[in-house]
Amino acid sequence: MRELRVSVLTVPTDGPEADGTLAWDATTVVLVQAIAEGGTEGLGWTYGSPAVAAAVRAHLAPVVTGRGAWDVPAANDAMNRAVRNAGRPGVAAYAISAVDIALWDLKARLLGLPLVRLLGAARDGVPVYGSGGFTTYDDERQDRQLRFWAEEQGIPRVKIKIGESWGGAEPRDRERVTRARRSVGDGVELYVDANGAYSRKQAVRFARHLDAEGVLWFEEPVSSDDLAGLAQVRAAVPADVTAGEYGCDLPYFQHMLDARAVDCLQVDVTRCGGVTVWLRAAALAEARGLGISGHCAPHLHADVAAAAPNLRHLEWFHDHVRIENLLFDGVLDPAGGVLRPGADGAPGHGLTLRREAAHRFRTG
Repeated sequence: MRELRVSVLTVPTDGPEADGTLAWDATTVVLVQAIAEGGTEGLGWTYGSPAVAAAVRAHLAPVVTGRGAWDVPAANDAMNRAVRNAGRPGVAAYAISAVDIALWDLKARLLGLPLVRLLGAARDGVPVYGSGGFTTYDDERQDRQLRFWAEEQGIPRVKIKIGESWGGAEPRDRERVTRARRSVGDGVELYVDANGAYSRKQAVRFARHLDAEGVLWFEEPVSSDDLAGLAQVRAAVPADVTAGEYGCDLPYFQHMLDARAVDCLQVDVTRCGGVTVWLRAAALAEARGLGISGHCAPHLHADVAAAAPNLRHLEWFHDHVRIENLLFDGVLDPAGGVLRPGADGAPGHGLTLRREAAHRFRTG
């Protein structure tokens, strides 16, 4: 590989957004371009701090540049060794993930194959669920978003954020869940995400209301760092309890599975170590008889998700869908609630950068 380029893009949200534990008005994309000797380019990115770009430049580019494009797991291993003293979890893991994705995309493009064909498909389509429903939304906007997914796009699964103000607004949480059920009706699966806002017993109590509204997915009812708490809530509630989106390496997922903390393992390809590690995490979950769900960044997950036999679904996250539509050509259509990566035969993950759009949002 001839060159590794990295840039930072900052994209404002289309309105104030918040979940149970965080508020934001912009999303940062760290974009990696892996360029082969002949000029073929692979694209990868992550959503995180601008510091990720510094980690790519300082620690990863020197060990990846000049390597052959074929042995991506070997490059992933070299990157892991290179950040040992820099601290792998967090910023460095996000950086490794973005580069790993770019290298897999480059390899598939050099071979003229859709990435899903290079990895080997386990399924024809990837189920998605619409995800947004921020705590900052008023009733009308939440209703409009949910109806768009369920009625206009035919997505039969939707998710909203709860746990407003670190669990301090339970009456509004309950009201919003009830309104969400009214918006989509009984024929659509309803999910919620507390982003770790509740205490253990609070989550168990709140789950009674979720059960009354037929909620099937209770994401991060307590902090994902509280594995004992997740296991306690999981044992006490009917909905599936899930977490894992912050995992940066295989031991993280192993610990979560050992603790019997989740009914479905969430893994983020832009955080865990890229395509290379996402597939290994899927195998860990499969060995325990559990499914895996892709967290956010839908266009980077589609191909690798299709390669996982134990896939449950992929998050069609409002922010990232909007950003990926702004920055790239070749985006996928979620009509009917299913993505079909590689269907058009385009090589790699099929996305090409809109360079003028990227330039408009570039901040580093």
